[in-house]
Amino acid sequence: MIDTVLFDLDGTLLNMTEKEFVGSYFSRLAKKLAPCGYEKEPLIQALWAGTKDMVMNDGSMTNREAFWKRFDSLMGENAHEIESMTDDFYANEFDEVREVLRSERDCGGMIRSLSCRGYTVALATNPLFPPVAVRTRLAWIGLVPEDFALVTDYTNCSATKPNPMYYKSVLSRLGKTPDQCLMVGNSTKEDGAAASLGIRTIIVTDSMEGGTEIPGNVEAMSFDEACKLLGELPDISK
Repeated sequence: MIDTVLFDLDGTLLNMTEKEFVGSYFSRLAKKLAPCGYEKEPLIQALWAGTKDMVMNDGSMTNREAFWKRFDSLMGENAHEIESMTDDFYANEFDEVREVLRSERDCGGMIRSLSCRGYTVALATNPLFPPVAVRTRLAWIGLVPEDFALVTDYTNCSATKPNPMYYKSVLSRLGKTPDQCLMVGNSTKEDGAAASLGIRTIIVTDSMEGGTEIPGNVEAMSFDEACKLLGELPDISK
């Protein structure tokens, strides 16, 4: 029986595309770090390289460690010392990136309704960002990390989507088996990977990414249809 719902964030709870998000995000971060002597193009290249190393993480370190190890190697051995400045960026200027939202969804009611009906709710967002960046993005849809039983970020994960190791870690930390979980995401590749472990998976099509071909073992529907389905889940709180 399903008693746990895993939500992706970007492109799912947040109605936006990766391309628009990255463009706005990188330009603002580059502006923030310019006084430190970082030129925009080398900075962006280092950000992508660090992200790639997080994606390729073999589990031997946290994603945070993988990112800053690569960033330091490209931008100088003390480059990680700007981490406090980037955290300040995520708490402040990063909020302006909400401009890329196609619509501002109030997801608080849906999430809290699931919790009140006895469901464990987790934010299974791809763990490429620090906790403060996740908190800022959740605020765009009326949520806080405390609304979830688990929130994945780059400090508490050693793998990323679509690596099955990421989903196995989420299941382990929640104490759940695949048949107890429902994954709701927007990427046929990153979120669709959950289905390979036996997790029931829904891909919302409003901002679908990862290719237009829907894997045979996942369901596809609009975000509103997914919300309707979740609203009809039985009360298991008793």
